[in-house]
Amino acid sequence: MEQMILRLPKVKAITGLSRSTIYLRMSEGTFPKHISLGSRAVGWLKSEVSEWMEQRILESRGGVSPRG
Repeated sequence: MEQMILRLPKVKAITGLSRSTIYLRMSEGTFPKHISLGSRAVGWLKSEVSEWMEQRILESRGGVSPRG
């Protein structure tokens, strides 16, 4: 399976979270950890961010999947 890596601006746009909130939640263990892309570059796996968002939706709707 091919993985897609998202950079911070895209993660912020997709989740609606700020940079500081993303890093705070990462440190709390409630958001996917980033992966190192180089000495000063990081990214997130799209699949992990999507899974995190799916969980938030399920929790907010009392366990009912948004897909029906």
